[in-house]
Amino acid sequence: MTSQVSSPAEQADGTVVGEQRKPAGTKDVRRLDRVIIRFAGDSGDGMQLTGDRFTSETASFGNDLSTLPNFPAEIRAPAGTLPGVSSFQLHFADHDILTPGDAPNVLVAMNPAALKANIADVPRGAEIIVNTDEFTKRAMQKVGYAASPLEDGSLDGYHLHPVPLTTLTVEALKDFDLSRKEAERSKNMFALGLLSWMYHRPTEGTERFLRTKFAKKPAIAEANIAAFRAGWNFGETTEDFAVSYEVAPAAQAFPVGTYRNISGNLALAYGLITASRQADLPLFLGSYPITPASDILHELSRHKNFGVRTFQAEDEIAGIGAALGAAFGGSLAVTTTSGPGVALKSETIGLAVSLELPLLIVDIQRGGPSTGLPTKTEQADLLQAMYGRNGEAPVPVVAPKTPADCFDAAVEAARIALTYRTPVFLLSDGYLANGSEPWRIPELDELPDLRVQFAQGPNHTLDDGTEVFWPYLRDPQTLARPWAVPGTPGLEHRIGGIEKQDGTGNISYDPANHDHMVRTRQAKVDGIEVPDVEVDDPHGARTLVLGWGSTYGPITAAVRRLRTAGESIAQAHLRHLNPFPRHLGEVLQRYDKVVVPEMNLGQLATLIRARYLVDAHSYNQVNGMPFKAEQLATALKEAIDG
Repeated sequence: MTSQVSSPAEQADGTVVGEQRKPAGTKDVRRLDRVIIRFAGDSGDGMQLTGDRFTSETASFGNDLSTLPNFPAEIRAPAGTLPGVSSFQLHFADHDILTPGDAPNVLVAMNPAALKANIADVPRGAEIIVNTDEFTKRAMQKVGYAASPLEDGSLDGYHLHPVPLTTLTVEALKDFDLSRKEAERSKNMFALGLLSWMYHRPTEGTERFLRTKFAKKPAIAEANIAAFRAGWNFGETTEDFAVSYEVAPAAQAFPVGTYRNISGNLALAYGLITASRQADLPLFLGSYPITPASDILHELSRHKNFGVRTFQAEDEIAGIGAALGAAFGGSLAVTTTSGPGVALKSETIGLAVSLELPLLIVDIQRGGPSTGLPTKTEQADLLQAMYGRNGEAPVPVVAPKTPADCFDAAVEAARIALTYRTPVFLLSDGYLANGSEPWRIPELDELPDLRVQFAQGPNHTLDDGTEVFWPYLRDPQTLARPWAVPGTPGLEHRIGGIEKQDGTGNISYDPANHDHMVRTRQAKVDGIEVPDVEVDDPHGARTLVLGWGSTYGPITAAVRRLRTAGESIAQAHLRHLNPFPRHLGEVLQRYDKVVVPEMNLGQLATLIRARYLVDAHSYNQVNGMPFKAEQLATALKEAIDG
């Protein structure tokens, strides 16, 4: 869905509760500036769908938002167990926000496991809505409750709303020709209706969505809509919910434009399509399904009308091999994967370095090593992207900072690959891939021109006057070699992984030539033009926090909190990790202390210390979850005071 906003502004990421007012009904309406909601239940309870629908309606309403889906790696984890809990957190506001929020103001717990798995994150005074039908003795014992938490006083510090969601849903659907089990499946829609009433969310979009989703099963569509409406009506009529809440649209949070809610993987897919259109090249994706990158393959396969060709290979090696072949054939070639797939693709990435062909390697990072945590996030592939190949095989590395920024990062990675004839790593992660936020749809005249000129004929004259084509004769500015489409008369040349002779491209074992080619490939990457890093330092701080990738939101939120409290701290964030921006060393030298938060054990900090001899201090987390703003604010305050 898209929405229009009209003017730019920036506000602090804080919470303010406004005045209460009483409309023409019997219930109070309280205005808030932001809310954090977490839906939690079994993997089969539809929590991701519920969160997605609430998010879509919130985006169409015009709020700024940020989401954090969190689900098990198993297709269907054991029902009613702690490992089987799936959750979806949404932070929405009437101003510019940066993260999915540290702690939920509202927890919707569909069973005892969902309550127990999430209660530690819920602050005292928050609202908890529980499905009492699921709090049976057996279900509670399964997760270690000796007594019912709804009755033993352990939840006295919260605003508890016990709601028999399952019973109410079945009752609402009694006129439908559904079994009890089929009717119970709609309880997530009842919960969605209740929360939609509670926060004055639009409803038309969800009803349209359900009719479209179940177009071939209209009875199921109408049953879900009935459950959704019943949840709304329950909120309107029950005495347990005496107050509803309004969060006004974020009319001043964004520049003028047309916006839509978008996830990182969807934005990345759109960025790849855009790059191919701007380059006037067909887009080829050679991929093997792997969490959390598979959504890109799914999305691109829908866009054959834009000249997109997708190939689901039998394994990771075949996927990148096909993509490299497409690059040789003149396509904008892409392969998508996660960390384990990068390891398998490493030899072919080295071949792409040797062949000097444009190829995008999209790595949606997840917890490792090995299979690791397929549905959790991490930033631990940076050193693998930098050095994970045999020999000297430098590859540029680009990293988006937000879900919407995945679009721009994809276009930028394509620019580098096409301009400099090199494979390029695009490092996203599970947090960005599955999270979502509003994205301003760019105007066509804002997009870069990525068109390239293929080699058309001979480019070198021999001593005897013969005109020939040399496939490794370089552009003096970019050091890129010519890109010759196979089948072009007179441009026949060898390809392969054995070292090439400079200029001719013939096989060469000459030591001096190898030294020259290694240094030339490195110089090509070192010479890539990238923008200077922007430093946000309004108060002349002595401490700089330096981040990369998806840590942008939590870092920026933490910096805002510190500045609101009167602290002085500077912030810089890196999109280009190889090569670094040219003046980065000068920036780092201006500060007494540099702190680098990362979701790894200090990989960027290691590179910074080695390259610039700066005593960068790491602040690390590798628990599969993104940083919390308050956690970072505390760590940065200690760095300032230390």
